[in-house]
Amino acid sequence: MDDDSRLARWQQHTEIPLAVASLVFLTSYAIRVLGHGHLTDAVLDLCLALTFTAWALFGVDYAVRWLLSGQRRSFVHRHPLDTVVLFLPLLRPLQIVKAYDTVRRRHGRPWLTVHARVIVYAGLSTVLLGFTGALSVYHQERGAPGATMRTFGDALWWTCSTLATVGYGDFTPVTFRGRLIAVGIMAVGLGLLGAVTGTFASWLLHVFSHEDDERPPGN
Repeated sequence: MDDDSRLARWQQHTEIPLAVASLVFLTSYAIRVLGHGHLTDAVLDLCLALTFTAWALFGVDYAVRWLLSGQRRSFVHRHPLDTVVLFLPLLRPLQIVKAYDTVRRRHGRPWLTVHARVIVYAGLSTVLLGFTGALSVYHQERGAPGATMRTFGDALWWTCSTLATVGYGDFTPVTFRGRLIAVGIMAVGLGLLGAVTGTFASWLLHVFSHEDDERPPGN
């Protein structure tokens, strides 16, 4: 069996487990951040253990795919997003959207057209990124000297306005890590906005061109 087929089999068998691990990672991290000061140390330690266990699974998956790819020297350059997600595991829940789409296509025809799928998945990705971005920036900003985001609601409002490229300026991160997260959220917001608007424009062009093709000559 060649490397490509072994890699394909590995990815096929690990899609669902890794999607579950992504949910576990996000849930345990959210409990740790939002439950700080409200939950017992035992519960927080359990969530921390689940977080690192899920992260370890992501690392094992990356290492196995690197070994099976047959492109050990160029694997990192050919899979930059996977490498980024390994070091920024809060982006890993985005794989849930990808795994769902893969499973749907494997068991039959996709339930949405290409344009609709892009818009729906971009919307789901925005929700996941908004939640994880708010969690991470709140984790860094809470208790920092001069911090303006004192509650998770403040962080969530700031993340929504940043993703929407509005930026009211009522809340701003003051820590280095918080500002670094802000740069990432800004870049993602611009990318998702461009993907949705570009797909919508492409869909309109497709609809109008189809109507022109069906129109009788001379009309």
